[in-house]
Amino acid sequence: MRPVLVLNVVGLTRRQIGAETPHLAALARRGACAPMSAVLPAVTCSAQATMLTGTLPSQHGAVGNGWRDPRTYEVALWRQSNHLVRGEKLYEAAARRDPSFTCAKLFWWWNMGAAVTWSLTPRPYYPADGRKVLATYSAPQSFGAAIEAELGPFPFFQFWGPKAGLASSRWIADAALRTLRVECPKLTLVYLPHLDYDHQRLGPRDPRSVQALREVDVLVGELVAAADTVGAATVVVSEYGITDTPRPVHINRALREAGLLTVRSAPPSDPAIGDALDVFTSRAYAVVDHQLAHVYTRDAASRAEARRVLEALPGVAEVLEGPSRAAAGLDHENAGDLVVLSERDAWFTYYYWLDASGTPDFAPTVDIHRKPGYDPCELFVDPRLRVPAVRVARRLAQKKLGFRYLMDVIPLDATLVKGSHGLLPAHPDDGPVWLSSEPWSTANPEPSPGCDSISMRSVKARVLGLLA
Repeated sequence: MRPVLVLNVVGLTRRQIGAETPHLAALARRGACAPMSAVLPAVTCSAQATMLTGTLPSQHGAVGNGWRDPRTYEVALWRQSNHLVRGEKLYEAAARRDPSFTCAKLFWWWNMGAAVTWSLTPRPYYPADGRKVLATYSAPQSFGAAIEAELGPFPFFQFWGPKAGLASSRWIADAALRTLRVECPKLTLVYLPHLDYDHQRLGPRDPRSVQALREVDVLVGELVAAADTVGAATVVVSEYGITDTPRPVHINRALREAGLLTVRSAPPSDPAIGDALDVFTSRAYAVVDHQLAHVYTRDAASRAEARRVLEALPGVAEVLEGPSRAAAGLDHENAGDLVVLSERDAWFTYYYWLDASGTPDFAPTVDIHRKPGYDPCELFVDPRLRVPAVRVARRLAQKKLGFRYLMDVIPLDATLVKGSHGLLPAHPDDGPVWLSSEPWSTANPEPSPGCDSISMRSVKARVLGLLA
């Protein structure tokens, strides 16, 4: 097998490849470049599962970055088990072809338990005393330990949260450079996240977002040069494009005001806990994911009532159910009974409380697992804090002294968010992209005549073709 390096540059589109990205533009001229069709929802976990398996969410089951478990009714986002994705993965197919095949999976999702030779992914420890200890997970453990011995600890606070930025992509790129040099995998999967952050904070056209594009281009140039040195082909993919979305839509609040969503109130002894979404007594509630929401309902009557409420909600473009849900590739038990799509300039918040007294204690914190939906406000520090550093220092002091504390620095003003994704792109050049150092060939066929893009479902077959 010829080695292949696959770079997942999150948020990159074909329209962005040009003067600001000389290394990406050079790669496009050298080999092949085309828009790539997005998958619905156009979000990380669904897109990566489709690229790895060659199937739609209706088959692999990753209907978003999170969903309601159909057996327990528990809502969870950002689960990492490779076993949650049904179907043969790219690295499993390659190993079946050649038992000597090796693969390194660096920060791609669905990493834990993946049938790869080396894996590395973010995974904190959660000790019994309630702390969260930031760390990575690697298999074998010696792989991650060797990388951190050389590079230092992974900059977790730059991977997500208000400080998220270039440092996370820089560290992952350095880990990939070391892996190519030391381990020499046949397939290396690398996830470069930071372009995503300012595009969501500020919108894709803000000067700081353009700077993030320049920064990721530098990293791509370094990685392409390293791949050339070891004789590897390079592929660059992305998961979605980000659009300007200045309009938040509070879908769960609409369901609650209609009497469909219910909460478990905080006990009188500790009112600061706030309201908790009650998935067992609610007749309808939404698990939101950027511009798409899965709405789970109790029965047909609840579903019909929820549909009426949501179709009348400003910012909702379409409600999928039954045949339209199946046509969208979301006919799976994990998906909502209703799948709601926003208008292009809007996105969905997870907020379900109706006044400040019901605000859950986790809302102003970075807590990606407790919130029943994605919260891009975690990328900001609350602008109402006059001196945020003082708040953070006070909370860290409480932590060190062993007191209970909340790192409550996240704003609850959803209008701060200027960019989002999740819908299929209005134009192919504004969606995902495929670049390869290798020209179009039988192993890497160009788009069909009359077609503007290649299919995201073809990524698995294309990479296998380049490995051959």
